[in-house]
Amino acid sequence: MTKHVLTEELIYEILSVVAEIPAGSVASYGQIARLIGRDRNARLVGKVLSMAQCYGKYPCHRVVNSAGRTAPGWARQRALLEQEGVQFKPNGCVDMKRYQWEY
Repeated sequence: MTKHVLTEELIYEILSVVAEIPAGSVASYGQIARLIGRDRNARLVGKVLSMAQCYGKYPCHRVVNSAGRTAPGWARQRALLEQEGVQFKPNGCVDMKRYQWEY
């Protein structure tokens, strides 16, 4: 397994993609990783988003896992998404077919 060094450039590359996600849409960690050319680095995206507040204001609440689950331990994420019109399925996941960002 290859370890990637988390550079400022890589952090801002990830955050610039997150900044593009429109209100009312969501993207998955893997989708963002693919968009920056790092298909297998969804966890790296998650790591960057966990410290995004150190780099400015980004709509990190619009990033969920591939099943549409919100981040564990971040109860406010669902409320932020609902304020933007994103609806959740009975299982508590975002309906990815309906709300996934088409970049």
